[in-house]
Amino acid sequence: MIGLSSYAGVMESPMNSAQEQQPFSPLTNSWSTQQESNENQKPTSVGGFVLVHAGAGYHSESKAKEYKHVCKRACQRAVDRLKAGALAVEAVAAALIELEDSPFTNAGMGSNLNLSGEIECDASIMDGKSLHYGAVGSISGIKNPVVVANRLLSEAQKGKLSAGRIPPCFLVGRGAHDWAVSQGIPPCPSEKMATKFSLSAYKRNKRKMELAEKIDTGHKQTKKRRQSSENVSAVLSVRTLILSGLSSDHLARANQNAAHYGCGCWAENACNMNPYSTAVSTSGCGEHLIRTMLARECSAAMQSEDAHQALLEAMQNKFISSPFLASEDRVLGGVIVLRCCRCVEAQPSQNIQGILVEFLWSHTTESMCVGYMSAQDSKAKTHISRLPPGTIPGQSLAIEGGVCRLMSVVE
Repeated sequence: MIGLSSYAGVMESPMNSAQEQQPFSPLTNSWSTQQESNENQKPTSVGGFVLVHAGAGYHSESKAKEYKHVCKRACQRAVDRLKAGALAVEAVAAALIELEDSPFTNAGMGSNLNLSGEIECDASIMDGKSLHYGAVGSISGIKNPVVVANRLLSEAQKGKLSAGRIPPCFLVGRGAHDWAVSQGIPPCPSEKMATKFSLSAYKRNKRKMELAEKIDTGHKQTKKRRQSSENVSAVLSVRTLILSGLSSDHLARANQNAAHYGCGCWAENACNMNPYSTAVSTSGCGEHLIRTMLARECSAAMQSEDAHQALLEAMQNKFISSPFLASEDRVLGGVIVLRCCRCVEAQPSQNIQGILVEFLWSHTTESMCVGYMSAQDSKAKTHISRLPPGTIPGQSLAIEGGVCRLMSVVE
C-alpha cells in the first residue's frame, strides 16, 4: 500500500477477472445495491486499484470537465504502470506527475504564486510496507516535485550513507533544489511553471491583500486617536473579519501541507495489530491539516470495522471539532482514504482469495474532485462531490465512497 503527496493512493495485488464495485450514497452508512461485474474479462496476473483527487476547495461548473479529465488521466497513468509490472510507488508517482503537469491543479505547473510572485511547491510520498517517507518543501525550479520526493524515498530505502549517516527524508528550499539537480533531475525555470490563470489570480489576490492592509492600518490609526473612548473589541472584530476573508484566497504558496509528516499523506500495511492496509491523502487549508495531523488520524480510524462511520467520526471529532482548532470558525479540508483486507468468506477455492478494497472521500470545503479505477476497468470513474445545499463550508462535511471486491490468484 502506498500513500503520497496530496493526491493519490494505490493498492496493488495479483488478481484475476472477478470484480464488483458498489458505490454508496453520501451522508449515509448504507451501501447501495448497484453492482458492476466484469466477469467476462480475461484473467491477468497483475492488478490494483487507484484513487486520486484534484484538491478540496471549490471546483467551478465551467471547469468540471477539465477537473474530471485530469483525474481520469492520472488514474489511467497509474494503472498502465501497474500493468507494465511497475511497483505501486512508481504508479503513484506517475499519477502525481500527471496531476502536477495539469494547469488545472494547484501543484507543479500552474501552482499558486507566493507573496513574492514565485512558485514554491511541496510533495511527499510514503511506502506502507517499509514505512519510509520522502518529502520536499518550498522547492522552486523543479517541474515535478514528487519526483524529488520519490528519489528521497528510494535513497532512504537503500540504507545508511557513508560514515553511518542517516539519509534525509525531508529537504526544503534551495537545498532541496540543489540535491535534486545533483541526482540528475533537470531544473525548470519557475516562470515556465506559471500560467495565465495563476498569474491573474496572483495579481487579483495581491490587490485584495493590499486593500485589506490599508483598511487595517486605518483602523489602527483610528484606535490611537480614539483610545480613550473607542471599544477595542469592535476594532478587533472588523480586523478579524478582514483576515478571515483573506485567508480563503490562498495567496500564499501552494500545497503547504503536503510535505509535513502525518499531515499530507499516510500509508501503513496490515500487521498483527492492524487488520487493514491503509493509504490516506489530504487537501485543504495547510495549517488546519498540520495542526490536526489529519492523514495519520484518518489512517488510524480506518482500523475500525465500519469504514464509513469511522471516517465520519474522525472528520467530525479530530478535524472540525478538534481542540487544536478551537479558535477557528471554519475548518477547511478534505481527505481520500483507501483500505484493503482479505475476504475469507469470499474464497471459492484454496487457490483463490478475495480482496476487499474500500475507498472513501470526505471534505468540509465546498467541493472535492476524485477519480478511481481498478486494473480491470476499461476507464476511470470521476465525481465532483459537493456539500449539501444550505450547509456552511468549514462547519459541515460530505462523505462518499464505495467498495470493490477483487479475486486474486494465489501463486
